[in-house]
Amino acid sequence: MMNSIQQTLTHSLDMNEQTLRDYFTKTPDLVYCHLLIGEPKKRALLVYLNTLVDKNSINNNIIDPLLFETKQINTIVDIQLPIGAKSYSTKWEHVIQRIFQGETALLLDGDDHVLLLDTQGWPQRAIAEPQIESSLKGSHQGFIETCEKNIALIRRYLPHQQLKIEETTVGRRGHTSVALLYLEDVTHPEVLQELKDRIEQIDVDTVVNTGELMQHIEDNPFSPFPQFLLTERPDAAVSNLLQGRIVIIVDRSPSVMIGPMTFITFFQTVDDYSTRWMIASFLRLLRLLAFFMAIFLPSAYIATLSFHYEIIPLNLLLTVGESRERVPIPPLLEAVLMELAIEMLREAGLRLPAPIGQTVGIVGGVVIGQAAVEAGIVSNIMVVIVSLTAIASFIIPNPDMSESIRLLRFPMMIIASLFGLVGMAIGLMLIIGHLISLESLGTPEGSPFAPARLRDWKDTILRFPLWMMRTRPLSARPTQLTRQKKFRK
Repeated sequence: MMNSIQQTLTHSLDMNEQTLRDYFTKTPDLVYCHLLIGEPKKRALLVYLNTLVDKNSINNNIIDPLLFETKQINTIVDIQLPIGAKSYSTKWEHVIQRIFQGETALLLDGDDHVLLLDTQGWPQRAIAEPQIESSLKGSHQGFIETCEKNIALIRRYLPHQQLKIEETTVGRRGHTSVALLYLEDVTHPEVLQELKDRIEQIDVDTVVNTGELMQHIEDNPFSPFPQFLLTERPDAAVSNLLQGRIVIIVDRSPSVMIGPMTFITFFQTVDDYSTRWMIASFLRLLRLLAFFMAIFLPSAYIATLSFHYEIIPLNLLLTVGESRERVPIPPLLEAVLMELAIEMLREAGLRLPAPIGQTVGIVGGVVIGQAAVEAGIVSNIMVVIVSLTAIASFIIPNPDMSESIRLLRFPMMIIASLFGLVGMAIGLMLIIGHLISLESLGTPEGSPFAPARLRDWKDTILRFPLWMMRTRPLSARPTQLTRQKKFRK
């Protein structure tokens, strides 16, 4: 059977239909519609998957015009139908792939060509507000699971001829559609070619969503830090396109992937550019403070109590000692137990329906924390430390970066319990060294700090006024540096 699929069609309609029936066994949603068209009557066959097509389009735009056709039909090219997109093919492999994508195949007796008609019509979700990346002043439209709709959302922001779209498929069985969007006069061709090469090398059954594709093409799969940005916001995708980055849309996925990225971009949001620069800069400083608190606050507590209690003021030390007098376990075990409890509550909240998940999170946190303190398992101070750490991790705007930070918290607690503040300093140096060596699509993720690019610092920890940011960031390797002209003194 495989050999016949790799071959071309024949001029016999009966033989072509038999080939299809041999291939599509146990496929009850595949429809064979036999027709007699033209004058004199000639046999034709419509084939489509009933679950993937728009039935109204087939009835109104294909079957009705064919039944009332009165002119002579000699070849498939003579058939004219009011369908926007259509193509011809003689290869079985191409025809079967298009049928699986929701197109309708029209075969004519005596012709070895197939007319493929765009009749896709599977169930789709309406465009709604992003669930993860909410915004105060930005758009309230988010990406959905259909590639064409996501491209349309981006085109509404960038109706420009330099916005290029290249489509490919990934997966031997799933044939997942992947679209690369970029500005041809801004994006560096080497970065684009590197991304294309990595996608072409993927050899898997299918790619279910954007997260799977990201793991196949990232530079360092053993790093805890994300190397591509996933977003469900069209305005965020367009903002990165204008900086020279590439947007990757995976069909059937509600978020798009953006690369190459830098570490600092995971702490930026769309709202940073729609608020006054002083407010945006303050919020970015707050997020960076939250980054360090989320990683180092529990380990600093453990290191201080275990090795360096002399640096604690006497009054505070007495308070801490009073809080811990009934706790029989060391600070490390106390912190690990509470952090694991917080992670379990978070996972439970995510897996349950939204109203129940919120209730479980609030009730679980209050009840477990209070009960643990009264039972003498943990101290009041530890409950405060863990609560502050959890809040700090939730401030990080990117979910992938937030998860990485929560994971790094545990090895930092262990190293702090073994070596105190010296161990924390070693852990910090290891994290910084790893970030400096990390790359995203071959570009340094530590940019613009390592390597230092002072011109890009206008949009990093602080956000300068928009009229002062006249160039695109060098970290994205744009071929056109000027973003806007100087129009203010």
